[in-house]
Amino acid sequence: MLPIWVVLLGALPLLYAVSFEGLYPTAADRRAFYLGTEAVPAQAALVGPIFGSDLGALVSWRAGLMLTLVPLAAILTVVRHTRGEEDAGRVELVGSTAVGRFAGLTAAVLLAGGGVVATGMLSFVSLWAFGLPVAGSLAFGASIVVVGAVFVGCAGLAAQVVSGARAARGYALDVLAAAFVLRAIGDIGSGTLSWFSPIGWSAQVRPFADERWWPLLLSLATATALVAAAFVAANRRDLGSGLRAERRGRVAAVPSLSGPVALAWRLSRGTTVVWTVGLALFGIAIGSSTDGIGDQLGSSAAISDALGKFGGTTIEQSFIAVVLSMVGIMVAAYSASAVLRLHSEEESGLAEIVLATGISRRRWAAGYLLFAVLGPVWLLLVVGLTIGLTYGSATGDMSRELPSAVVGALAQLPAVWVVTAIGVALFGAVPRFATVLWAVLGGFVALGQIGAVVGLPQWSQDISPFTHLPKLPGGEFSVMPSLWLVAIAAAAGGAGSTALRRRDVRG
Repeated sequence: MLPIWVVLLGALPLLYAVSFEGLYPTAADRRAFYLGTEAVPAQAALVGPIFGSDLGALVSWRAGLMLTLVPLAAILTVVRHTRGEEDAGRVELVGSTAVGRFAGLTAAVLLAGGGVVATGMLSFVSLWAFGLPVAGSLAFGASIVVVGAVFVGCAGLAAQVVSGARAARGYALDVLAAAFVLRAIGDIGSGTLSWFSPIGWSAQVRPFADERWWPLLLSLATATALVAAAFVAANRRDLGSGLRAERRGRVAAVPSLSGPVALAWRLSRGTTVVWTVGLALFGIAIGSSTDGIGDQLGSSAAISDALGKFGGTTIEQSFIAVVLSMVGIMVAAYSASAVLRLHSEEESGLAEIVLATGISRRRWAAGYLLFAVLGPVWLLLVVGLTIGLTYGSATGDMSRELPSAVVGALAQLPAVWVVTAIGVALFGAVPRFATVLWAVLGGFVALGQIGAVVGLPQWSQDISPFTHLPKLPGGEFSVMPSLWLVAIAAAAGGAGSTALRRRDVRG
């Protein structure tokens, strides 16, 4: 998987450069795009701040999602090759040979770090070869490398602190999510919060816009400290355990923990609560910052062009619509993680223990899938309510803004469920490749969210379910695309459930 991540992510900046040069061939065109983008704060929240109208600055801004995607790849790689191998028993097997105590962690850090460096180098070389300034190209590649290095260290430390790959992955992803939210809120505000985020540090390098090199030092220092802490922690724990001791369970299960649904809730509630609180705070921040944006920005042709791309008849509606599309992707990641919990339970052998009690495979899987399907409903409802309540309170038009925000949030569900169903199909039919779901989600984001901006052919954009969602609030709504997405999700999920019933259990 790592080579695929490196090639796909490393080639993205070149794709953006080619597309921007074709779509905005003159300086005036690029200036108009810059003004329109700068006028929509939601774009700063989704991608990052835009610092100039030169071709390189536009490419650097559009590729800002790499500051989140590269750390995601680093986290998954490190945890897979540390805690994942340990949970599977392979570390103990390899450790019986003549290898050092830190061999596994060292290999994982070098592998993930090498992938991060390769991605940054590929980005640098491709932009330089395209004809962009060498300083800006180097700054962009370096910003990718250092933010990835921070999360290599973060994942390595998480793998030593907690027991189990899922817990380590969850903690590291929580840190990444917090860094993204801090950067997003900071970039639509005064910018102070962005300086508490490694993603924000890399954004402030400002490639192709009077480069600032010193923020790279913040990331390098943090990455070094985290990697060092990971090795210190690895030296102080036993194989199979973590620095944070697991709580001992009850001698007998409580009556409420009497079935697969209760078990799935017990294992998923911590993650769900964290997501709920985080998205609620995010929704409050977005809702409170929306009022007055239209009056502040006024009107211009550039702003009208931006509104046409993101939906809505007002700048406030456009802002909320783009934010909700971003939240839809985040919630799809939550759902994917919930589906892949089935895979990790099977790989660790825990599923076999549960199934030995006489519970059917479908009933066991249904417990987890209930949260993968209904969890997104709850999270999107929370976001819609918090945005609608805060924005409605500010405008005094609660009766309009609250239902508008809630409907816009829930409109993301069909695409989220398609991602969920693909995960079920992969797990049921080809469990060895279940984790390919993350690459599928990344591809959907690249095609659906980025494709329209960089001018990819419509047929390629249509591959992503997110392309077919209505741009609400404010945009036109057609029920048929959403119904088709729900039908596709039901078919894929049903096929995956049938395949699970017919195959052997791994573990």
